[in-house]
Amino acid sequence: MNAPSSSYRSGFACFVGRPNAGKSTLTNALVGTKVAITSDRPQTTRHTVRGIVHRPDAQLVLVDTPGLHKPRTLLGERLNDLVRSTWAEVDVIGFCLPADQKLGPGDKFIAKELAEIKKTPKVAIVTKTDLVDSKRLAEQLIAVHQLGAELGIEWAEIIPVSAVGDKQVELVGELISKLLPEGMPLYPDGDLTDEPEQIMVAELIREAALEGVRDELPHSLAVVVEEMLPREGRPADRPLLDIHANVYIERQSQKAIVIGAKGARLKHVGTTARKHIEALLGTPVFLDLHVKVAKDWQRDPKQLRKLGF
Repeated sequence: MNAPSSSYRSGFACFVGRPNAGKSTLTNALVGTKVAITSDRPQTTRHTVRGIVHRPDAQLVLVDTPGLHKPRTLLGERLNDLVRSTWAEVDVIGFCLPADQKLGPGDKFIAKELAEIKKTPKVAIVTKTDLVDSKRLAEQLIAVHQLGAELGIEWAEIIPVSAVGDKQVELVGELISKLLPEGMPLYPDGDLTDEPEQIMVAELIREAALEGVRDELPHSLAVVVEEMLPREGRPADRPLLDIHANVYIERQSQKAIVIGAKGARLKHVGTTARKHIEALLGTPVFLDLHVKVAKDWQRDPKQLRKLGF
């Protein structure tokens, strides 16, 4: 690892925003590889996934929190507590607000919470700029500035960005890095995330299982990787990793949705997840998936613990 210069900075930042504001997509664009799961369904990020951005002048550790929202279940309350405890511990907070949606009650709810956290620098990031024209973008930037003024939040920066179009992503990394405290790198060069591999594998399976399902599944889907073991007796140049995982849903009726006609959907989920897992781990994988019903697990503290929440 190269010795950092005297003005090297390192620290933690998190992106906040209502569900589906582009937080995970931005995390992935900054890190340059897939670490946080992205989905066009709100509320898919369950774990605090840290992506690590290595820069010549800084190391930025991104903590991706679930979207803060008005809770309706015990799981919802736990997710909100997780968000607040994360905010209290980071060096910089990036507030993501999509350019293509007017500021709503959800944004104001989060901004009021942010206004309570006095010392931490806050950066307003207007995401999804590829979806609007320059006039609409200018209106949104002004609205974000006014929101800060109303609540007494002094934005350290207001940055428009398109993670999908790779516009200004580099600038977001640069501006947030400048706000970090001076210090040595927190992680070895080359590390991209400190999430245990099993959690990341579970997230990739979960993302594949959510893809294309247009009903109530997102909240009621959890994945637990039971074991990951190298297949015995394989030659050194042809390793194979056996992964056994369970997909949990809340009701018997949802089981058919996940499995699909003659098991076609589950097979597709397996193929998609396997590709992403192999890219992440850099090794061929045999993926064994089973779908199980854990009745009303979101409201049951014992089951929540068992499923890792």
